[in-house]
Amino acid sequence: MLQIGKFNKLKVVKTVDFGVYLDGGERGEILLPRKFLPERPCVEGDEISVFVYYDSEDRLIATTRAPYAQVGQFARLQVKSVTKVGAFLDWGIEAKDLLVPFREQNGEMQQGNYYVVYIYLDFSTGRIVASAKLDKFLDNVPPEYEPNQPVEILVVQETQLGYKVIIDNLHWGIIYHNEIFRPVTVGERMRAYVKQVRDDERIDVSLQPTGYEKRIDPLSELILQRLDEAGGCLPLSDRSPAEEIARHFQCSKKSFKKAIGALYKSRRIIIGEEEIRKV
Repeated sequence: MLQIGKFNKLKVVKTVDFGVYLDGGERGEILLPRKFLPERPCVEGDEISVFVYYDSEDRLIATTRAPYAQVGQFARLQVKSVTKVGAFLDWGIEAKDLLVPFREQNGEMQQGNYYVVYIYLDFSTGRIVASAKLDKFLDNVPPEYEPNQPVEILVVQETQLGYKVIIDNLHWGIIYHNEIFRPVTVGERMRAYVKQVRDDERIDVSLQPTGYEKRIDPLSELILQRLDEAGGCLPLSDRSPAEEIARHFQCSKKSFKKAIGALYKSRRIIIGEEEIRKV
């Protein structure tokens, strides 16, 4: 079944001078313009992975180029223009901007500003639109996560406690400031780990797996790798400032001291007053 606003694998049914027509099933034939054709020649029967959307004249059309996000996903997008029907966002599709109707805005959107939105198919109109009212698209199913389970997150907003994030396109979560040891920016996507699911179903996440073994072993390997790259010596020790350690290894001073302590006990490094050296 054809999925509008997503990538589909469709068969070529006809080739013409200006592109190829693809089999859209009940939706009929869908044009893939020549400028979006793969480099290899296309013949009838070939399957091509394409993103299907409505063009400016509300006709179904296909492209091999990927938008910044598909239907069912969240993304941080920039407002290109504001009209009497709403704000139009740049979502990476040529000659087709993404509408956020006024009813789906949390206050009036401004041209040039960036906003995190959810992209969906409006069943009343059949069009692809976006909403900045994120709460109604999140936490609609119970969170079922185990501690240290890896997840994909989108950073949405900085708060006094830390950063609000969207987990796996399903749930709200938070990363606390005192557990962040690398620069974080709103709109950034990254891998994270579930720290805990609270009794009220709020989710704490971390950029590093929790627990001594999971945290220290990868960090020890990274320290050895950086030592090799630096010729066997690094100007850091257990007396170095926490900010300097975080800048080099994106970890806390406590984790760094445990890691180099383990390497020292296994006789793989020597710890000096201002540096560590590989044995």
